Amino acid sequence: MKTTVIIPNYNGIQYLEDCLSSLKGEQAHIIVVDNGSTDGSFEMIGEKFPTVRTIRFSKNTGFCKAINAGVAVASTQYVIFLNNDTVVEAGFVQALECAMDADSHIFSASAKMISMREQGKIDDAGDLYCALGWAYAIGKGKPEADYTKSYRIFAACAGAAIYRRSIIQKIGGLDENHFAYLEDIDLGYRALIYGYRNVFAPDARVYHAGSASSGSRHNAFKVGLASRNSIYLLYKNMPALQIILNLPTLAIGFTVKALFFSWKGFGGVYLKGLAKGLKLCASEEGKKNKVRFLPRRLGTYCRIQAALWANMIRVCY
Repeated sequence: MKTTVIIPNYNGIQYLEDCLSSLKGEQAHIIVVDNGSTDGSFEMIGEKFPTVRTIRFSKNTGFCKAINAGVAVASTQYVIFLNNDTVVEAGFVQALECAMDADSHIFSASAKMISMREQGKIDDAGDLYCALGWAYAIGKGKPEADYTKSYRIFAACAGAAIYRRSIIQKIGGLDENHFAYLEDIDLGYRALIYGYRNVFAPDARVYHAGSASSGSRHNAFKVGLASRNSIYLLYKNMPALQIILNLPTLAIGFTVKALFFSWKGFGGVYLKGLAKGLKLCASEEGKKNKVRFLPRRLGTYCRIQAALWANMIRVCY
């Protein structure tokens, strides 16, 4: 086998059994990393899925640390990150492997994530990031039949995606400062800086419930953490001159977000998250993880900037 599936779990008793059952026919090693679940989901694995390898933390260490722990013990060519609230279709692993086998410069391939609640509609067909400082899922809410061809994306959604393990070892895994949210955009962004590509793999189909751990699409925990990480993501991956270049559009993007979350009742949480993001950027830990600018990568940064502008136009229209 050349692939290991890594599933982080935190109190996922409602979904985990269906997720693991759907993987039974797939040719891959499976690791579940449990973040201190107290709902019996960890014990269920041993009872019903004895061949699944497990790693257990005593508390919730976050999505990033759980994934990194799984990657650290994997020995396969590829690793798949998979949310516990998913159900895969037969051939899922093979379809992702085929996407990666096509070109050694591909770092990741994002699966076609279909809404479990609205089957027939896209939940995520790859992720984009734009000059407004926004990350967004391609095709969300649109007919899944419209997404049948592969294309390049900014980053793979780590809810269901495959990664080349050798490149993770080169550029680093998920940044654990994120804890959760935007960590996959950061990883894909880093891969682009290093000159690799990320693609969408339409033949790898998976159904996704969504927000299984955080509880809802918008809540204080998610809004605060995502806003903090949105600042950190920019600081980490953009050289100072690029940040200055993007300041006008970033100011618009963050203002619109602040107004939106104020309307939703999370304005204060959002602004506090931004402040925490600035604090993280100024910390020794934040500075240590900033991607170093190298002049030989200037062409790559220019291509990324062009994509940031193009993706901004795309999200606005």
